[in-house]
Amino acid sequence: MHYRRLGHSGLKVSEISLGAWVTFGSQVDQQGATDMIRAAYEQGVNFFDNADMYGAGQAELLMGRAIKELPREALVISSKVFWPTMPGPNGRGLSRKHIHESINASLKRLDTDYVDLYFCHRYDPDTPVEEVVRTMNDLIHQGKILYWGTSEWEASQIAVAIGTARQYGLIPPTVEQPQYNLFRRKRVEADLDALCQEFGIGLVTWSPLYNGILAGKYNKGIPSGSRASLERMAWMRDLLTEDTLDAVRQLTALAGDLDLTTAQLAIAWILRRKEVSSVITGATRLEQLDENLSAADAVPLLTDEVLERIEQIMGNIPEE
Repeated sequence: MHYRRLGHSGLKVSEISLGAWVTFGSQVDQQGATDMIRAAYEQGVNFFDNADMYGAGQAELLMGRAIKELPREALVISSKVFWPTMPGPNGRGLSRKHIHESINASLKRLDTDYVDLYFCHRYDPDTPVEEVVRTMNDLIHQGKILYWGTSEWEASQIAVAIGTARQYGLIPPTVEQPQYNLFRRKRVEADLDALCQEFGIGLVTWSPLYNGILAGKYNKGIPSGSRASLERMAWMRDLLTEDTLDAVRQLTALAGDLDLTTAQLAIAWILRRKEVSSVITGATRLEQLDENLSAADAVPLLTDEVLERIEQIMGNIPEE
C-alpha cells in the first residue's frame, strides 16, 4: 500500500481507503465489518471513512466495535455532519449547536476520543461560513477532531471558508470529499483543480465505481443482492441507461486486455491524479476488498495509449 499526504498537511493516508456508506449496517453486519476492517488494515489501509447518518448511526457503531482490536494511533478515522440525525429545527445543518451535538454523538458511537477528519457533509446556506469555521476551529482545539474538511462543496464556497479562516487566524479546511469517477468528472477536473493547486486542498473521492456500475456487475442485468436491487436504492436503476452500460462493457473489454477487472481499471484511473489523496472504496465481501486494493498496482498500466482509449469510450472530457 502506498500513502499520500492529505493535501499540504502532514497527515498521510492510504491511497485506497475503506468507507461505510450503504454497506455497514445494511449489507454488512458486525462480524462482516470487523473482518473487513481487519483485512483492510492488514493490507495497509489506515483510512476508514464514515458519517453520522450512515445507517442511521449503525455504521459508526459497527466501525467503533471493529477497530477496538486495532491500534487507534495507527488509524485515520473520519466522520461527517450536516444531514438530519436528531429531531427539531436544529437537527440538521452546520450550526454550532448541531455540529457539537453531532460530533459528541459520533464519538460516542465510534467509542473514540477523537476523529482524525471531520467533514461538513454539504454546504449550509442557512449558517454563516464564519460560524462553521469557528466551530471547526474550536473542535480542533478541544481535541475532538484533528483536521476538518468539506464534502460536495463548490470551489468558490471552499475558497470563502479558507479566506474566512485566514482573516480571523483560524484553521482552514484541509480536504474536500467529492464524488469522482469516469462518469462524474466535472467537479474535480474543471472546478476543484485550480483550488487544489492554489491552496493545497487534498481530495478524498467517493463512489469510484459509480455505485457499483463501474464494477461491471450490471453489464448483463441487475444481480440479486446488488445495490440497484435494494428498494431504498431504487433511484440507481435510472442510472443504468443503455449508453452507460455500453460504455462499461467497452471498459470491461479494455480491462480484460490489461488483465484487470473493470473495477481495478476505474480505481487506477482515479489514482493517476496526484491531487487525489485517497480513493474511498466500499465492499460487502472480502473478495471485493482484495480486488479494490489491488488497483494501486494497476496505475503503471495506464499508458497514454490506454488513457486515450478510455477517453474515446467515455467521450466526456469536462470543459474548462
